[in-house]
Amino acid sequence: MAEVTAKDVAALRKATGAGILDCRRALQESEGDIEKATRWLREQGLSGASKRAGRERAEGAVQVVVNDKNGAVVALECETDFVAKSSEFVALVDSLADACANLGEAGIEKFAPEIDQIKISLKENIAVGRHEQFVAGEDSILDSYLHIQNGRGVNGVLIELAGGSIELAHDIAVHIAFARPEYLSREDVPAEAIASEKETIQAIAAKEGKPEAQLEKIIEGRLNGWFKERVLLEQSFARDEKKTITQLLDGAVIRRFAQVVVGA
Repeated sequence: MAEVTAKDVAALRKATGAGILDCRRALQESEGDIEKATRWLREQGLSGASKRAGRERAEGAVQVVVNDKNGAVVALECETDFVAKSSEFVALVDSLADACANLGEAGIEKFAPEIDQIKISLKENIAVGRHEQFVAGEDSILDSYLHIQNGRGVNGVLIELAGGSIELAHDIAVHIAFARPEYLSREDVPAEAIASEKETIQAIAAKEGKPEAQLEKIIEGRLNGWFKERVLLEQSFARDEKKTITQLLDGAVIRRFAQVVVGA
């Protein structure tokens, strides 16, 4: 069995966050090879990063990148606000978004070693959260909006628009950031969600003692209000509530949008 020195144990402990005895055993099992010992600790679930894997990631940072026809919005999740606004953490989410815009999922995967390392250095459960890559069609443009709080992005929007200006795309991206629609159009809402809401509306109307003859119109009216809260094209524009987003588009077409919010 290879001799394990205190210096080797200290180096492995610094790299993995594992305990002294666990590091010593890992080095013994790996014949003094630190890389193999690091892998052994992870496989045994003894590294500090492995122990933290079950902790809730309620904080983080978001970045949005648009490079002409390629765009991405990416969240990097962590446990605390303190880590989320650290320069090391923010720099990593910036790099992830850029890589995702250019390479998609493969770009995210390239940063697996950096994510493993930052888990160790910042001593938190850190992982990539929701992320989307858009590659715009020839007739489309991409734009984005990022709401920044305490030095890092917390609410990012990416939008693809056809037949409209970059200014229009940006106005709608800003609207999405604050209105938080769940769907682009009514057709995108799952049928089971609509059926469930209809049942709820009908039950409420019955408890209110509404006349049977009026129930159909009541259900239709309240369901339309429910759609307006959730469907982007039916929402009132945040800067001019007299206009819906459909009216604001004036013939332009939103191909798709993605919104990523810290903690959502």
